[in-house]
Amino acid sequence: MSIQPIRLFGDPVLRTPAEPVVDFDKELRRLVKDLTDTMMDAPGAGLAAPQIGVGLRVFTYYVDDQLGHLINPDLDLSSELDEEGEEGCLSFPGLSFPTPRAIRAVAKGVNMHGEPVVLEGTDLMARCFQHETDHLDGVLFIDRMDSKQRKQAMRAIREAEWSGLSAPTLKFSPHATRGRAL
Repeated sequence: MSIQPIRLFGDPVLRTPAEPVVDFDKELRRLVKDLTDTMMDAPGAGLAAPQIGVGLRVFTYYVDDQLGHLINPDLDLSSELDEEGEEGCLSFPGLSFPTPRAIRAVAKGVNMHGEPVVLEGTDLMARCFQHETDHLDGVLFIDRMDSKQRKQAMRAIREAEWSGLSAPTLKFSPHATRGRAL
C-alpha cells in the first residue's frame, strides 16, 4: 500500500485549483492507487488529489460498496437540494456539519486509461461527487455553508485537537504535478 499524509485545513494546496490531467501514464495509475489506499485507510468516502498534495484533477470514492475514481470531472446537478445533509472531510478530521448539496449528480470524466466515464449518483454518492470536485476547484465544504453555520464550523475547527498543528513534512511527489504540489 502507498498511504500518503492527508493535508489538513489551512494547507494552501486545499485552496489551489487543480490542473487537468493530460498524461495517462504509469504515474497517473500510481496516483490513483495512492489516493485509493489513503482513502480506504483513513477511512473516507472520497479523496481528491490536492488532499495529498497533488494539484491534478483526480478523485477516488468509496460509497455504498462502490469503489472508483474519476479524472477531469464535470458535474450536472439537480436543482433539488438536501439542505440538512451532514458532511465531513478527511482534511477536517472528526468534524461534520450540515452542508447543502444537490440531491442528484451526474459526473462525467475519464478513468486512468483516458476512457470516458459517466457516473450517476443520488444522496451520499451525489454529495461525494460534489465534495470531491469542489476540492479540485480549491473550494472546501465550509464554503457551501451559510454564514451562521460557517461561524459555528470555524469555532469547532479552532477547538479541534489538530487545529494549528504544523504542516506535515513534505517529500517530493512521485507524481507529475507540473509544479502544483505544495
